[in-house]
Amino acid sequence: MAKYNVNAARAQRLEALGERWEFEVDGELFSLPTELPRAIVGKLAVLDPSDLDGLLTLLLGDEQFKRLDEHAMSVQDVQGLLEAYGKDTGMTLGESAASTRS
Repeated sequence: MAKYNVNAARAQRLEALGERWEFEVDGELFSLPTELPRAIVGKLAVLDPSDLDGLLTLLLGDEQFKRLDEHAMSVQDVQGLLEAYGKDTGMTLGESAASTRS
């Protein structure tokens, strides 16, 4: 019986997706990790489901979030971004229905 090889699966996933998932807003490039460390998932779990800024800060890091916050993004923009991210990487981050600082 074949065993599931975590390292081989990870290598295959990273080869297919790369280390970072990129997106663009108003001509500026940003990136999210294609794999989330378990420590971040724990921090995401304690966030209020409506805390989109908290979610984006954890995913992007402080520097990228500050740059992203300079762009006028709607809740629908963020939702679309998260849906595309989840579809491409196989991750689901839960549903959020919050406002961002636009």
